[in-house]
Amino acid sequence: MTTFLEKRIERIVILTGAGVSAESGLTTFRDSGGLWEGYDPLDIATPTALETNRDVVLDFYNLRRSDLNKCLPNRSHLAISHFQRAFSGHVFLITQNVDDLHERAGSPQVLHMHGSLKVMRCEHCYKEMKALQIFKSSTPCPLCLKSGNLRPDIVFFGEIPKQLDEINVEIMKADLFVSIGTSGVVYPAAGFAAQARDNEAICVEINKEKSEIANLFDYSHIGLATVEVPKFFSKVLLEN
Repeated sequence: MTTFLEKRIERIVILTGAGVSAESGLTTFRDSGGLWEGYDPLDIATPTALETNRDVVLDFYNLRRSDLNKCLPNRSHLAISHFQRAFSGHVFLITQNVDDLHERAGSPQVLHMHGSLKVMRCEHCYKEMKALQIFKSSTPCPLCLKSGNLRPDIVFFGEIPKQLDEINVEIMKADLFVSIGTSGVVYPAAGFAAQARDNEAICVEINKEKSEIANLFDYSHIGLATVEVPKFFSKVLLEN
């Protein structure tokens, strides 16, 4: 007997974007009133900006880190975490988000392809470490004690996302690819659905509205993540 997804699922890749965290109160990038409103991305999210206006860039991410501490995981984070722990097969979670709400919801594995607000790294000793709540260009690295070299562990525009080789391997092996709360316009993540489809995975989109790559998905569930994500993963558990 086949499941509602037409075949038994053993390996799953989940990709989450800003729409998963929006209901926790985190501002998205593209919505009205979003993170870029009042900012030019070239001033705060590029390697050149970091080099020429380090304190401006650091202050922007210090503020985002402070805002993050006021937010809590929502029902979609909790549903994904529960599914990761309850599913008998292999689940690989990729997030485009730089928040730690998946971790705080209890997810046992999260790959932050765009980095994390809760991590900083030193460009002198090349070590990563837990981010200080507030740090500036004058803040010395806790490990090498050199000043002027700390930066948020965020993938800026023009930089390569993290662990793409591992991500590509997981997508190639997936029976099911689930994209949640992502616009489908930012590459390379925007290409993951096509890659999964080419490798004969079932592709599912869960989004507040259809993405720009909705035609690549076998199923689309349109609505709030806090409603649709728990409903979808409960059904997968029930029928697998």
